[in-house]
Amino acid sequence: MKIVLERDVLADAVAWTARALPARPTVPVLAGIRLQAADDLVLSSFDYDVSAQARVPVTIEEPGSALVSGRLLAEISRSLPAKPVHIAAEAGRAVLTCGSATFTLLTMPEDEYPALPEMPPAAGTVGSDAFATAVAQSATAAGRDDTLPALTGVRIEIDGDTLTMVSTDRYRLAVRELRWTPARPDLTAAVLVPAKALVDTARSLTSSAQVSIALALPGQDDGSGEAGGLGGSGDGMIGFEGSGRRTTTRLLSGEFPRHQSLLPKTVSAAAELPVSVLAESVRRVALVAERNTPVRLAFSPGQLVLEAGTGDEAQAEEVVEADFTGDDLSIAFNPQYLLDGLSAVDSDTVRLSFTDPGKPALLTGKPDPDGSQEFRYLLMPIRLG
Repeated sequence: MKIVLERDVLADAVAWTARALPARPTVPVLAGIRLQAADDLVLSSFDYDVSAQARVPVTIEEPGSALVSGRLLAEISRSLPAKPVHIAAEAGRAVLTCGSATFTLLTMPEDEYPALPEMPPAAGTVGSDAFATAVAQSATAAGRDDTLPALTGVRIEIDGDTLTMVSTDRYRLAVRELRWTPARPDLTAAVLVPAKALVDTARSLTSSAQVSIALALPGQDDGSGEAGGLGGSGDGMIGFEGSGRRTTTRLLSGEFPRHQSLLPKTVSAAAELPVSVLAESVRRVALVAERNTPVRLAFSPGQLVLEAGTGDEAQAEEVVEADFTGDDLSIAFNPQYLLDGLSAVDSDTVRLSFTDPGKPALLTGKPDPDGSQEFRYLLMPIRLG
């Protein structure tokens, strides 16, 4: 194999492909990135759960392929000067030359490298920027406890031209709705996607105008996209593609909470104030809050009083203006969980809706013209005393 390509093209493609490299590969070849030069250069990685491929234009002097250390290739490609990169591979070695720099990498046995999964049947397309924003918002509440794998995912519900993405760690709930273009207008499905893989993928595909989403549901063999939900087999797969990049991710299995029943139907009190003002105040007051201790919020007409700390330790208090309706109310939250929700609100104003001081509060931004909310963040309070 002998190819020539631009440094930035190589670095971007390698960075994308390296996403699927396992931290602790079960077999040595899974630590590699495979380079295949035919019409274009295709870079591939796979860890049996996530696969990634990038296709980039190159000048091919001799077609061929090579499997090299992915981490090392990523580090090298980031550090190269801004000059054309020449890669030649033969006899167990790959030589990479860029300007006056030359690197010689040992290749791995390609015959031991597993075949990457095929892309599932296309389910529809969505704007890349809108998708990245929606994924970042909806993944805000995803759990990080691997002993509860179902809660480390984002549930994607498809109902016609609406995608609903939901995550929860049992202490908070994030819901985001998004319009998309389905392959079939009657398509319905519900799948559970690992949150980290979904966030990394959505963020990396913004160079494309549209992202194509492909689905293979558990137990679905004919590629028809018939209605389905979370299966117990865990054999389902979701794929994303755009700008010459594609990735597949194995779906999670397990029960996911019924989030619709958790969202309040009515409210007894509500407050509105600028997101930046509330976030900055929470950060300041939380400086004196010990780990796992709350920030207390006391609402009354025209103002919000934030407090943290107790008489036996450092204390902080701050008063900010707030548009509040309802009876006076005091409630306490984990400050980081509150800040996570505020950072996900895609608006300059946040609305906090309450039913009872002991029940979850709902954070939303400015409503859409029809009065609906695309993003909702439900946060459990911390009991005081």
